[in-house]
Amino acid sequence: MEKILRRKKHKKMISERIKSKGILAKLLENGFKFLIKRECKEINDLKIDIIATSIQIIKGEIPTVNIIAKNINYKHLLFDKVELESSQIKIDFDIKKKEISFKNIPIINFKILISENSLRGILLSNNWNWIGNMICKEILNQKKLEDLEIKDGQLLIETSKNNIDINKLELINIKTEMGKVYLDNKNHNKTVQLPIEDKIYIRNITIENDLINIVAESSLSF
Repeated sequence: MEKILRRKKHKKMISERIKSKGILAKLLENGFKFLIKRECKEINDLKIDIIATSIQIIKGEIPTVNIIAKNINYKHLLFDKVELESSQIKIDFDIKKKEISFKNIPIINFKILISENSLRGILLSNNWNWIGNMICKEILNQKKLEDLEIKDGQLLIETSKNNIDINKLELINIKTEMGKVYLDNKNHNKTVQLPIEDKIYIRNITIENDLINIVAESSLSF
C-alpha cells in the first residue's frame, strides 16, 4: 500500500510539473528537438524534458535537461536507446527566430544500449568497417571482419584473410580503463584500443542480455 501511495505521489508531482511548465520551456524543448533531429539520420521516440522556470530561461540558465530516444542513426552509428542528462547549461535563446546558442560547453552524462544487430550494422557498414578490419588486424592477425555476434558476455568475431578463406570464430572481451574502451583477445594475448573522441570519457561498459551497456560523459556541441 505504501509503495502504491508513493507511486501515485510521484506521478502527481510529474503531472503538476508538466502542467506548470511555461511556454519558454516548451519552445526550448522544440528547439532542442530540431537541433538533435538535424544531426541524426534517424531517431525515434525522442523525448526532451527541460527543468527550468521562465525566469531562469530568460536569464539564459537551464538547470537540467533530460533526453531519451530510441533507434538512433547518428553519422551511421546505430544506437538502440540513449538517455542523456545535462545540467547548468548557459544559453542565448532568440525567441523570435526560435534559435539556440550555447554560452558554455555543457557536459552530458549518458547511457547507451547497443544490440548485436546494431553493432554488426556499424562495423560492417561502408562508413565504419575500417574499425572492424583494424580490430581483425591488430588482435587476430587477420585482414577482414566477416561477421560478429554477442555470446555469453563476449563478442564472437568471424574473420578472413580474403573473401574465400574464412577463419574460425574468435571470442573477444570488451572492457574500459581510464575512460577508453579496449578489446582483448586472450588466445593471441593482444589488446586494441577503440578509436573514440577524446572529449568522450567511458565510465563503464558491460554486456548484459545480449546488449552492450555504455555509461559515459562528454562535452556537448552542435
